Amino acid sequence: MKKLLSILLSVIVFYILFIVSIKSTHFNQEQVYFEYKNEGLSQLADSLVAKKIIFEKTSFLLLAKALKVQDKIKAGRFLVKKKTSLLDLLRMLRNNRQATVKLVLNKVRTKGELAKLIAKAFDRDSAAVMTFLSSNDSLQAFDTDTTQLFALLIPNTYEYYWSSSMTQILSKLQKAQIYFWSQNNRIKKAATKGMRQNEIYTLASIVEEETNFDSDKSLIASVYQNRLEKQMPLQACPTIKYAMQDFTITRIYEKYLSNASPYNTYRIKGLPPGPICTPAAKTIDLVLDAPKTDYIYFVAKADFSGYHHFSNNYAEHDRYAKEYQKKLDEYQAKKALENNSAGK
Repeated sequence: MKKLLSILLSVIVFYILFIVSIKSTHFNQEQVYFEYKNEGLSQLADSLVAKKIIFEKTSFLLLAKALKVQDKIKAGRFLVKKKTSLLDLLRMLRNNRQATVKLVLNKVRTKGELAKLIAKAFDRDSAAVMTFLSSNDSLQAFDTDTTQLFALLIPNTYEYYWSSSMTQILSKLQKAQIYFWSQNNRIKKAATKGMRQNEIYTLASIVEEETNFDSDKSLIASVYQNRLEKQMPLQACPTIKYAMQDFTITRIYEKYLSNASPYNTYRIKGLPPGPICTPAAKTIDLVLDAPKTDYIYFVAKADFSGYHHFSNNYAEHDRYAKEYQKKLDEYQAKKALENNSAGK
């Protein structure tokens, strides 16, 4: 009897050592992601078998029970590397060592774009995300509202757990925004210009949409600051595109300027109610460091280089504007002719 028990014990010990030390993965990739949504360990085991992360279900459940994984596992996304042992896999689940996801925030123009970006990164329903972003009640906790929401966002790459809630997502973005403004005397620079943080951010969002060239961004910012000081309408073309929610517009016609939107800076003096995009951190700094000039006009150069002419009087500006309009008319007429020819 003792001999039988000894043999049985040896078999159990051997089996435990085997399932603990065996390389559990047998997929071909270097790594595989899987998600746990509180469906229970039995259903999770079926999924892991299907993904070739574990060989079979029984050993997984036995060892999971011994390690009390069920009591500690949380919903999330996990990353398993090739040749990970069953023991290491279960320890990862028990200790909630989740994989991180990256929210890459570049230039965003609308809440809809932001909602899709978040939904894609976190595998969420974009409509639900949009509902959260469109609720002042939801945003109140972050000292913002639907109009100023973008001022909370400093374009960068942010890492989260896949299971992060919308509150956790925005909390991290808010902390990054607070840190950004606390650096390099940014708050002091804004005050020197007689502007609040949100106003600088809104102005930077307009400048961001005007050009890709840093040298021009600084001068365009100075033009708009001069117009604000003189209580002139900003007459910023990007705000018209935003007002119409049509970012494909390449030319602002007179008929667009009658739009009743509060973002129409041709009709309403001062800055628009909020940002029209998420400007790059560098653009915000270019606005904060914009030189003092006497420019109050600018227009794109007729060579279509993307650079601008800057003027302090309307006569000079009008000359440059007419030159640009002539070249633009010629270009559009040429393109129309080419398209007609191609269609024949």
